[in-house]
Amino acid sequence: MELKILELEDRYIRFEVKGITPAMANALRRTLINDIPKLAIHKVVFHHGQIRDAAGNVYDSTTPLFDEIIAHRLGMIPLPTDLNMKFRDECDHPPDEGCPLCTVTYTLNKHGEDTVYSGDLIPIGDERFKPVDPLIPIVKLKKNQAILLEAEAILGTAREHAKWQVTSGVAYKYHREIAVNKEDSEYWEEVKEECPNSVIYEDKDRIVFTDDIECKALAKILSFDNPEIKEDDSWFIFQFETDGSLSAKDTLDYALRRLKKRFETLRESAALK
Repeated sequence: MELKILELEDRYIRFEVKGITPAMANALRRTLINDIPKLAIHKVVFHHGQIRDAAGNVYDSTTPLFDEIIAHRLGMIPLPTDLNMKFRDECDHPPDEGCPLCTVTYTLNKHGEDTVYSGDLIPIGDERFKPVDPLIPIVKLKKNQAILLEAEAILGTAREHAKWQVTSGVAYKYHREIAVNKEDSEYWEEVKEECPNSVIYEDKDRIVFTDDIECKALAKILSFDNPEIKEDDSWFIFQFETDGSLSAKDTLDYALRRLKKRFETLRESAALK
């Protein structure tokens, strides 16, 4: 298997993989969607009653939304994830208790006529776990309202719930080669000028492009020039983005290690039969 990164940003990656089968490509896709650990809020404790601020003003700890809705919104907020943390059921403590190795605790305390944002969640003990995006709205408070809560975040995977899904837009396609005769094409020069990196072969009569690297101008050749198209079912182009809880590169690295481990387990199981 050969892997090459074609485009890389913090939350987006586009890469090619050669020498695998369609079944292996689909296994990688499913791993990227379902099996990447992520930190997400799993338990929220609301404190009800009257709340007094430093100036002596009294607020009622109620909000326009039910507690369950707020808890759900908190659970969907992307949190920075440390892959060195443990799943809660791997820690040596009672199931309902956490520790710094498997749990991050947050507090939220806001009052008065204002909007509560994800950035108002304060991690206790480690600033690294501040929400990725501080401007996700949670609830809008009225003049005499307040919200006071504690929340626990633990590792999970998307197999259990969508709040633990790191990736979105996970997709792949076959490597394609798009060949045209220069005499029969009106657009080959335009495409070559706009996307020079998409040219993989050229001679005086013929030019071959690939759409492995995104090129909008190629649509003209595909629509009007009747090109010769070849696909390779052992060469795949993948792309996906993350919600920021992990970088795209770290996500891919974990998925490949996870997939390798699963294949080794499968091979050992088959050898025992």
